[in-house]
Amino acid sequence: MTDRPHRIPADDVPADGAGAPGPGLPEVVDRETWEAARAELLLEEKAHTRAGDALAAKRRRMPMLEVDGGATVVGADGPVPFRSLFEGRDELLVYQHMWWDGAPHQGQCEGCTMTAWHLHDASYLRAAGVSFAILTTGAWEEVAPFVAFMGYTEPWFSVRETAPPIGGDMGYLQCYVREGDRVFLTYAITGRGTEISDPTLALLDLTAFGRREAWQDMPEGRVAERDACWFWRTDVDGNPTWGPTGRPAAQWTRPGATAQTTLGRTGMHH
Repeated sequence: MTDRPHRIPADDVPADGAGAPGPGLPEVVDRETWEAARAELLLEEKAHTRAGDALAAKRRRMPMLEVDGGATVVGADGPVPFRSLFEGRDELLVYQHMWWDGAPHQGQCEGCTMTAWHLHDASYLRAAGVSFAILTTGAWEEVAPFVAFMGYTEPWFSVRETAPPIGGDMGYLQCYVREGDRVFLTYAITGRGTEISDPTLALLDLTAFGRREAWQDMPEGRVAERDACWFWRTDVDGNPTWGPTGRPAAQWTRPGATAQTTLGRTGMHH
């Protein structure tokens, strides 16, 4: 897929601002009518916010699962116990990054790259007393050069030999709490639940065309016929593509990133 997002031709935009500006866009109204529509929608948005607050309150009351705080994970300083990731704080948030064994940088998981890229700096989490780390099932000798290539400064750890829920299935956000040497899993979420860490998706949902994905409920005539995640990989010119010359979009910002001829994937990620 190399087509650029739909743009309204200049000839379709009336000079006086009256009428519809182009196919698939809403009607044009005066400021008073627009403000009234915005105020009506705001009531639903506020209800949505309060519903989220209520869910968060229930989340804080969930029972906990005790895990092995002494389980070994491997990072830049070698093997360390999982509880050391708390860095002396009471809480820990981790993202579990999927991994394609043996694949080069351009072949690593584009969805997890999107999430990890949005979690470049956890300073405000730490200020709130919550440590942060990224876990992956990749072997550390493969993970370390990938982290260096991406320029990540948050700590990464390999959990390849670690039992679930610290190891095991990836693609989760997980929350832990510590009491002395005891460690407890308090919450975990995957799938679309991880979108909370990807503000790009929330920002796209504010726009007239949204994510431009076929599953979205769109007004008649609005362009939204692409597969989910269509823009997660791009070619060197920034065009969305899932071909072998593409990379996860953020990788093109990295020094030395070039077009390749293969993703280098030989099996399933895990």
